[in-house]
Amino acid sequence: MPELPEVETIRRDLSKLILGKIIAKVILHKPKIVKNTASEFVKILSGNKIKKLSRRGKLLIAELNKGGWLLIHLKMTGQLIYQRGRTLVTGGHPQPFSLDDLPNKYSHVVLEFRDKGKLFFNDMRQFGYMKLADKKELAKILSKYGIEPLTENFTLKAFQAVIKNKTAPIKAVLLNQEHISGIGNIYADEACFLAGILPSRRSHRLTLDEIARLHKACQVIIKKAVAKRGTTFRDFRDASGVHGNFVKYLKVYGRGGQKCLRCRVNVLKKARVAGRGTVFCASCQK
Repeated sequence: MPELPEVETIRRDLSKLILGKIIAKVILHKPKIVKNTASEFVKILSGNKIKKLSRRGKLLIAELNKGGWLLIHLKMTGQLIYQRGRTLVTGGHPQPFSLDDLPNKYSHVVLEFRDKGKLFFNDMRQFGYMKLADKKELAKILSKYGIEPLTENFTLKAFQAVIKNKTAPIKAVLLNQEHISGIGNIYADEACFLAGILPSRRSHRLTLDEIARLHKACQVIIKKAVAKRGTTFRDFRDASGVHGNFVKYLKVYGRGGQKCLRCRVNVLKKARVAGRGTVFCASCQK
């Protein structure tokens, strides 16, 4: 699933490609992907212009020139693909495709711009969505998102308040978007490893020093992942066509059964924590 660094990379690069462009046509191949009525969705977007592209957690927020916002969530297998002529750039899930394969059976929504550019919303498993929202509805949706790494509200005090009274495993708290937004399975494992904390530890049992280490680790990991344009597996390319390369810096995620890169003695173990595959070093993490 694309996490904060991948979605932020998409936001930055698509901002260079689609801002100020007028939507000439809206094509719905799979109306259920849209959380509005098909007629309303097409009517509002047609002739409208994308004024600004922002993000909250893993949610992309496109501000429209004629009022309202288009919300885009890629969920597990969603992709945004921009095509203009032979130019093809994409971001999101690493489901492979070719330029000559668009639209394909996963292209559920297509926005065609007046300059002949196209933005495809592809989703193999159809968990992602697009939704038009007004100011009131947007505020309601955003109010459900927790504090986010790399923003001003991600203070140690706020982080402590989120964690100290939770009895769930610390990884479950990190993954809960209502507590902390933007962190998914990859970066939760990496942050716990950097902080030296077992992902299965009960949150309320963490010491203040451990909470401080984890707070810092979340910031360090997310900042570095954004700088490296996210994590690449298989054929993933971000929205400028560049392969994200944070995969080179992963210490535990996807490395179960291999030697720990810190102690270089113990083999990394794999278990399920908070319903997700989790990798850790039983020696380096306590």
